[in-house]
Amino acid sequence: MSLLTTQTSDSIHIDNTMAAIDFGGLFSKYIEEYYSSSYQELVFLCIGTDRSTGDALGPLVGHKLERPLLKHPNVYVYGTLEEPVHAKNLKEQIDSIYDNLKNPFIVAIDACLGRVERVGYITIGHGPLNPGAGVNKQLPSVGNLHIMGIVNLGGYMEYMILQNTRLQLVMKMADAISDGIKFSMWKLHKEKLLS
Repeated sequence: MSLLTTQTSDSIHIDNTMAAIDFGGLFSKYIEEYYSSSYQELVFLCIGTDRSTGDALGPLVGHKLERPLLKHPNVYVYGTLEEPVHAKNLKEQIDSIYDNLKNPFIVAIDACLGRVERVGYITIGHGPLNPGAGVNKQLPSVGNLHIMGIVNLGGYMEYMILQNTRLQLVMKMADAISDGIKFSMWKLHKEKLLS
């Protein structure tokens, strides 16, 4: 569970009828700007746990991306419902990525707590996210790009808030993020920007 900061990013609201398409456009824009030929692999690191509704965004996105992205060369998904990446194994998974891949570009995906007026927004930005910050845990920062879904209000009783987050909101976010990424990947491969 990350904590939303004031760093520069773009966002869309999940209730927008074109949320997946709009998110796919934003994702394509960020990949075109920051992913260069110097990187050899593209990694989606989906952080969270299936044991908490509010923190299940990452594993749900990973689950939805895992099979469709297998057909793309040098694209990897870490963190699924079957094998989640969470606070207890995050450092080990980051080490594994850097030990087993040559020069990965990491897209880190996590749920986030934020201000009440921002609940329902999906943000994407350049640079790492800070997993665990939303629940006062010290975990390593990770990501060349970050994607965060603001699933509920932050600031007090974070564990209780996460347990009482609506699954419907988290599922809508997971659908929009995964559908947007799948469309963007198809488009980028078609245009040969990722080869």
